[in-house]
Parts: sequence; structure tokens; C-alpha cells
Amino acid sequence: MNRPALPSPTTALARKRSAPVLFVVAHGSRDPRHAATVQELVRRAGALRPRLRVETAFLDFNLPSVPGVLDRLAADGVRDVVALPLLLTRAFHAKADIPAVLRQASPSLSIRQAEVLGPSPLLLAAVERRLYEAGLTPADKPTTGVVLASAGSTDPEAIAVIAETARELRRTGWCSVRPAFASASLPRTEDAVRALRTDPAVRRVAVSPYVIAPGRLPDRIAAGATEAEADVLADVLGASPELASLLLERYDGARAAHRPVARTA
Repeated sequence: MNRPALPSPTTALARKRSAPVLFVVAHGSRDPRHAATVQELVRRAGALRPRLRVETAFLDFNLPSVPGVLDRLAADGVRDVVALPLLLTRAFHAKADIPAVLRQASPSLSIRQAEVLGPSPLLLAAVERRLYEAGLTPADKPTTGVVLASAGSTDPEAIAVIAETARELRRTGWCSVRPAFASASLPRTEDAVRALRTDPAVRRVAVSPYVIAPGRLPDRIAAGATEAEADVLADVLGASPELASLLLERYDGARAAHRPVARTA
């Protein structure tokens, strides 16, 4: 009986190369915990799709740099890249910084910029995962107020997305949810905690940092939670399985859209 021929190693390699490279672009931080968390998250996403080539770079503070990785990809003969901003909202970095550096890449690279991570139901699931890991249970939701504390932005679109995310989290059953910001916008975490204390339906207050990785601003969120004596402080979103899946979801969306980044003249 004739058996179907198995693909040769060369064919398998060609298929791997035919898929665009997933190129995750993170902000970067002087805090070493930031880069370590980003790398852990990207590794987790890569493990979900082992045949996919995944690369990581940072806009600032950390290596490898975005131009450095793009040059290496071009030298490797890569032709298609999906650049994924590791950002929760579309603020200045997603609108200006990342497109600007991508436009400077080798013309041999066809680059598509994926959408930022938020908003997404997977992010809400990641927030709840961290709250439960911090000691809460689904039974606590009707009596618990949550401060959804983000890094902050001066971009009205980004602020509106955080406010809507807080409303969506509230709709999952939490007693009350208030957005807060570590910089650029108000209220601060400690003020949002105190405001929730005035709600007679709220028996406990939890602070959930709506940030991906540790660093200066997440530390400011934690300090505000401590100052206002929040009952629960959750961890950053980090390398949660929900974020790992979301990276691939945004990659697939950009790949299907097939809108290359516009090049400079």
C-alpha cells in the first residue's frame, strides 16, 4: 500500500519561513524586571506556536534594539514581519514612535504593524486571574471594589480606552470599578482607593495594576495602594496565558489584514 510522503526537513523549514516573523516591540525600562517579564511573555507565546519565529526588541533602555533586530532579520533573508506593539492602548508610542522606527527598516522587509493589545476580553480575564491569585474568589465580586490602575497617558483615546475597560470589568460582576493612573492623568491609585471606601456596598478594595511588566510606574501604583491601605494588591499582568494568547491573536489579525507600514519617500 502506498503511503503519503512525509514532508522533508527542507519543506518544513520553508513553511516556517513562509509565515511572517512575529516581532514584539516593547517599551523598555531601566528596571531589569521589565525586560525579564517581557521575554518570559514572548517565550510563552512562542511555545503556543512552535513553528513561528518570534523576536523581541525594545524602544529604549534595553537590548536588543528595534533597528538592530530588523537589520538582523533582513540579513537572515526574512521578507515578511508583523510588528506587534506590546502596549495596552494606542497612545504616542503606537501612533508615532513605533511606525517611525519601522519605516527606517531595510526595504527588503515587508512590515505590518499589528494592533495594540487592548481592549480585549482576554485582558479582562488576565486582570481577574491576577485578582484571584492575590486571594480573591468569584464569590467576593459583589462586595469588592476594584481600582484598575494603569500607567497613564496624555492621549485622550488611551484614557477613554482605560475608562471603558473599567466599565467592562464592572459588568463582569465586581461591586464597583474605578480607573486610576500612575502618571499624566488623574485620579491616582490612592485617591481611587479612598473613593471606593465611601461606597457602602464595598466591603474590600483591591488594586489591579493594568500594566504588563514591573517598573517605576507599577511601583508607584503599589505605593499608592499601600498608602491608602487597599485590602488586596494584585500583580502586574505579566506572562499570563491570556496575554500570550492575545499576542498570537493580534499577530493573526495583522497577517490577515495585510496592510504594510508606509515607507518614507
